[in-house]
Parts: sequence; structure tokens; C-alpha cells
Amino acid sequence: MTNNPWRENWVLARDIKTRYVDAGENGPTVVMLHGGGPGASGAAGFQHIIPLMSDHFRIYAPDQISYGETTAPTIAYPVLAHHSLVNHVRDWMDALCITNAYFIGNSQGAYVAARYALDFPGRVSKLFMIGSGTIAQAYGLPAPENEARKALQEFDGSQDGMRRFLQAIVNDPAKVTDSLVESRTAKYNLPGIPEMTQSFSEGRERIMTNSFWHDKFMLKGKLENLDIPSMMVWGEDDLFAPVELGYELEKLLPNIQFKYAPKAGHQVQTDQPELVAQMATEFFLT
Repeated sequence: MTNNPWRENWVLARDIKTRYVDAGENGPTVVMLHGGGPGASGAAGFQHIIPLMSDHFRIYAPDQISYGETTAPTIAYPVLAHHSLVNHVRDWMDALCITNAYFIGNSQGAYVAARYALDFPGRVSKLFMIGSGTIAQAYGLPAPENEARKALQEFDGSQDGMRRFLQAIVNDPAKVTDSLVESRTAKYNLPGIPEMTQSFSEGRERIMTNSFWHDKFMLKGKLENLDIPSMMVWGEDDLFAPVELGYELEKLLPNIQFKYAPKAGHQVQTDQPELVAQMATEFFLT
């Protein structure tokens, strides 16, 4: 990774060997949490904004449980799959002695960041979220059936399947490079990852059918009471979680500032990296 503007590291977060990249030398700490698609990782999710923000911040972007090169647990996920992700972020931050940070989360990572802020008060200073159908689902908004979601549901572990998925979440075709497709496909097919992905999917299904875990997953009545500065940026051309979900969420979350990015899909930080980096930098430093 010598050509990349970050350092690559591992740390033991309880019993999970966790890979993360970090960049920058000075400034406030920013934790970036990637989305939940196949082959996702901290570097892949935020590769375009890390170099744009590392002059102002100390940036950390972990591979979450069973993503990237973080070790896949040898046991199945608990029923509350998202809770496992949140607790892993806590354990990883504890291992690095990070007690407080600004957070950026995309898609499922935005849910994990928001949940972390709710579950561990005082450990998140400001929350910057990017297009999250998971948060919309946690407010009872139905996930629309569309070709983009179909690309995720039908992903088969192949490079063709990966390219189809990436083209569903990134609107700029120049950003879906052969190297990105190859890298994410290889990471998805690392030992244990496909099995844990399946386990995670089953856990999500149980969340929606088990009343106890469903109540734990839902954010209604919780996120609107979060008392830290928070912002949500949604891509106007999001094919995966259409912008209409953002409009509906904005009505339910008057405490969160919503902005909409033109010419951007689900990964706004990939389609419009300069815009997202500017928005996040100004939001964190003012």
C-alpha cells in the first residue's frame, strides 16, 4: 500500500484481529465507518476523501466485523447483527485508546455510527452521515425494490457480480475501476467472509421478525433526541436508497441538518469527494 495516502495497521479488538487504515498527523480524530456491501472496507469506502481531509484531521477507517481484512468470527452473529458491529467499534476504539471522535458513516456505517453515539454518550463529538437506507429502515420506512438492491441480493461472489453491485452504488463509471472490482471481490472471498455475510443477512431477517430485537434495532424515538451536532448528506441520484427516503427522514429528524448532493449516488463520498470533504471539514471545524 505504499502508493496510498494512508498507513495500514492491525489491532486486536477483544478477540477480533481488526484491520484499519489511518492518515494524517494532527488535528481532531475522525472515525470513518464504511457501508455493508460485499468487499467493503475502510479504505475502499473512503479512499477518495481520506487524502482530502488528512491535512486537517487524524483519520481512522476500520474494516468492520467480517469486512475487508478484519478477521471473521468463528461463531455466527448474535441475532442483533448490527449490535455486534457497534460493539466491535467500541472494542476497536478502546484498543487504540480513542475516547472521543468525530464520526463519518456511509449507508449501514451511518447506522452503526448513529447507534454508537446513542449507546456510548460522550464518545462522539459530531456525527456526519451519508445516505443510509438502514437508518430509514430503522424508522419504519420500507426499502424500495429496485435494480440496485437486486444487484446486492443476487451477488454471487464473482467479479461480474461485484461490478454490477458497484455500478449500483457509484454513479461515476470512472470510479468503478478494474482494480477496485478485483480488490473488493478478493476481499469478499477471503476465508470465512462469505459465511459470515450469510449469517449477517440471516440476523437481519430475524431482527425484523423478533419483536424484542426489532425494538432494539429501531431508532424511532431515539435518534431525534440525539443532542450532538449531526448532519446527513444524501445523493440526489441514489439508485440504491432513493433520495425520497432522505426527504421522508428529514421530516422525522428535525435535529439533524440534511443536505442533498447533485450528481451523486449511494456513495456520495465517491461520486462527489471534494464536496463531501468540504462539507465534513466545515461541519467538524465550526
